[in-house]
Amino acid sequence: MFYHSQNLINPIVPDEPDPSAANALQEGLGGQFGEMRTMMQYLFQSFNFRGKATPYMDLIQGVGIEEISHVELITKTISQLLDGSPRYQGDKYEAPSAGGGIALEMAKEQQNPHHYIVGAQAALPVDAAGNPWSGSYVHNHGNLVLDLMDNLVVEATGRIQKCRIYQMSSNKTLRATVAFLIVRDEAHQAAFAKALETLGVDWGKVLPVPKFDSSQFPEVKRLLDLGLHREQYTFRMDGSLMEQIFSGPSPFNDGTELTTLKEPRESYPIPEAPERPEEFAPGLDEEMQALADAFNEFKESGGKVKKNVAIKGKKKK
Repeated sequence: MFYHSQNLINPIVPDEPDPSAANALQEGLGGQFGEMRTMMQYLFQSFNFRGKATPYMDLIQGVGIEEISHVELITKTISQLLDGSPRYQGDKYEAPSAGGGIALEMAKEQQNPHHYIVGAQAALPVDAAGNPWSGSYVHNHGNLVLDLMDNLVVEATGRIQKCRIYQMSSNKTLRATVAFLIVRDEAHQAAFAKALETLGVDWGKVLPVPKFDSSQFPEVKRLLDLGLHREQYTFRMDGSLMEQIFSGPSPFNDGTELTTLKEPRESYPIPEAPERPEEFAPGLDEEMQALADAFNEFKESGGKVKKNVAIKGKKKK
C-alpha cells in the first residue's frame, strides 16, 4: 500500500510562464530516460523481485517510490511554466475573447500546442517531441545485477539530459526543479553503484559513468553543499533493510558518506492551480459554482446545513 502526503519533495520557485521551457522539460517527464520511466522501471523491478535478497528489493523500491514524488514535482513544474502564458484577463463567466482578441491565439505558435488543446495549460505524459510515454521503456530483466546496471545507466543518462535542459533556459521555475533532480539522480547513481559493489561487480570498469562537474550550476551547488546527493529514503512505515546497502563510503570515492533516512528532511506546499476561463477549466457556470461553494461551506462547518443558499436569485432550503 502507498500513502500520499500532500506536499512536494522540492519547492516550486515562481517566475514568468515559459512554454518553451515547459516543453523541454517534458523530456525529463515522459522521455525515454525521464521520471515516468524510472518510476515505472524501479517499481516493476521491486514488485517482480524474486528471492530473499530483501535489502536490494528495499533499495530499488525506495528509489522507485521517490520517483513517484519526482513525477509529481516535474508535472507541477511544467504546469507552472505553462499556466497563465496566454495572458488572458477575461471574467470567469464571460465567453473567452468576448472583449476582442483571440484568447489562445499564442498557443498555435508553441512547440507543443497540445499543452493548450489537450492539457489546458498543464503537463502531458509525452516527451519533448510530443511522443506519448511508452511502457516499452521499462526494463525488468529479472536478474538483479543486470537490473542494477540498467538502472545505473538510466540515472546517468537522465542526469546528463537534465543538465542540458538546465542550460536551455534561465527561468527560475525550470532551473530550481531541474537542479534538484540533477542532485537526486546522482544520489540514485550512488545507490545502484553501491549495490553493485556489494555484489562484487567492478562497475567502474564495466560501466563507466560520465564524469562532469554539475556544481558549476549555482542551484545544484547549494543542494550538493547540503549533502542531498548522498541521502536515500525508504518511504517505508513498516521498516526497511535498505541501510544494509546504502551506507558507508560513497562508491565514487570522493570522501563522502552515504546516509539512509526514512523520508526527506523537508517537504514543501503544492501551489494551487488557478482557474483558467479561456481553457473552460474548471468550467463551472454560476449555478454550479454556487453549489460547489455551498458544499465546501457545508464541509467546513462540520456538516451543519445552512437553511438559505442563494443560487442565481433563488433561495433553496
